[in-house]
Amino acid sequence: MGPDDSEPLSADDAHILSVESASITGHTLKLVILEPGVAALDIDELRASVAERLPSQPRATQRVDTTGPAPRWVPATDFEIAEHVRRHTDANCVSQADLWRIVSALMSKHLDRGRPLWTFDLIGPLADGREAIAARIHHAMADGIAGVRFLNSALFDAHQEPTVAESRPSHHDSVPLTPVEEAWRMPSALVRELGHPGGHSPFDRPITVARELAFAVAPLAAFTAIGASRPDRATVNDVLLAVIAGGLRRWLGESEARNLRAQIPVSLHHRGETGLGNRDSFLNIDLPLAEADPLSRLDRISAETRERKRLDDADEMYDLFHALGCVPRLEAAVRRLAGSAQEFCLSISNVPGPRDPVQVAGRRVAHLFSSSEPAAHHALRISAISCAGDMGIGLCTDPNALPDIARLARCVDRAYEELRAAAGI
Repeated sequence: MGPDDSEPLSADDAHILSVESASITGHTLKLVILEPGVAALDIDELRASVAERLPSQPRATQRVDTTGPAPRWVPATDFEIAEHVRRHTDANCVSQADLWRIVSALMSKHLDRGRPLWTFDLIGPLADGREAIAARIHHAMADGIAGVRFLNSALFDAHQEPTVAESRPSHHDSVPLTPVEEAWRMPSALVRELGHPGGHSPFDRPITVARELAFAVAPLAAFTAIGASRPDRATVNDVLLAVIAGGLRRWLGESEARNLRAQIPVSLHHRGETGLGNRDSFLNIDLPLAEADPLSRLDRISAETRERKRLDDADEMYDLFHALGCVPRLEAAVRRLAGSAQEFCLSISNVPGPRDPVQVAGRRVAHLFSSSEPAAHHALRISAISCAGDMGIGLCTDPNALPDIARLARCVDRAYEELRAAAGI
């Protein structure tokens, strides 16, 4: 922190903060499902545990000050742990449907800009004894990888934290180039990622602040086995995209199925990083919904992602936007292009969570899910996160734009079973 005990937001974090509006809340939600316990989780003990660990994450006790020319992180002098770790009271909270309804409502509420930009809401117990914690974290505070770090540091009982897989060496490890030098060597990546405008997107609809969430889960080992069964080995993320493509094909109807372009966020965090903040880029990948055979869908997706990784497109696009930062009007125009419904239909993210089982207050985490909000002209958002052998898939939409998201969750479940059976797993 500087002499005035404040710190400017990074360019990435400030840009994300600027996107917030009446219909965009700006936060992500991690849903932690706890196995049944002998008694309900004690909220005071949970508060004390979290409060004791917050010093390791300074952003957790800072708020954003937007009164100056640029937003800054400043200490939240009136910080109260009870305002951030809360028990959600709802008399009608006995079923999975009730839980989904409650977290949908939480997802639709803006975080208080006058306080640090996170909350943990304890929900339940459900009829089966399970409880859940809905962790909301503003995207300006942390991206997907950093959000998992925050849960590891502040919520999960002490355990061996997962490491971020280090990307293969790239120009990020070399002598930095000037913005002009960087911009000149990026036109091929720009054409590959943003040079394929498509037709009408089925998700190109206006959105309000209303949110509806649904979730699906599948064994991570099966994803690995399906990928290993292919002549050209597919990654877990390739299998995830193929499952989602199959689910969308069922949900939209085969007669309406056509190729949909998906934007895939790519984390550029490196091993050893411990802070929060944002450092990510993206790839745009075609989901071949028109392809009836699930294995052919997987092979086509795998071939495309393999080529994009070989060409380092995610690194190139990250550097492009930072190079354009010295020309604000041009940067704004390229960002509008990159975020338009003509360039991609929906965003699908996948974040590695804890590899081994984790606990909260001695209660094992049965499932972990992630949810990110939709955007204007992109009314569907899909987020996945792994945890101790499971892949949790979160679906988020505005129900006014795309109703019945629970049916999409069922379609994703069926698409997984279809792909698993086709691969002989």
